[in-house]
Amino acid sequence: MAQLWFRETANGVSFKVHVQPRAARNRFQGMHDDALKISLTAPPVEGAANRLCRDFIAELLDLPRALIEVVGGHKSRRKKIHVETLSGLELKARLGLE
Repeated sequence: MAQLWFRETANGVSFKVHVQPRAARNRFQGMHDDALKISLTAPPVEGAANRLCRDFIAELLDLPRALIEVVGGHKSRRKKIHVETLSGLELKARLGLE
């Protein structure tokens, strides 16, 4: 059985994100080891990349921003994200990774 890149919790799903800051545009680039790789236009200063990461993931998953939280890696390119009310199957489907 393949290693899962996400973990389902009692109230949602958690996963890792590898962020490339100061990119030309915001975009989802697929998988990077055991994390989703995304490019963000924001610089990694004063929480700008964390805020944009949250906003971009909300848009990518077509969910309200209030359901998404950066729960780890606030000062790192590797972040841990938690999304409420979403299952692992729904996460994969919304990202086109089925």
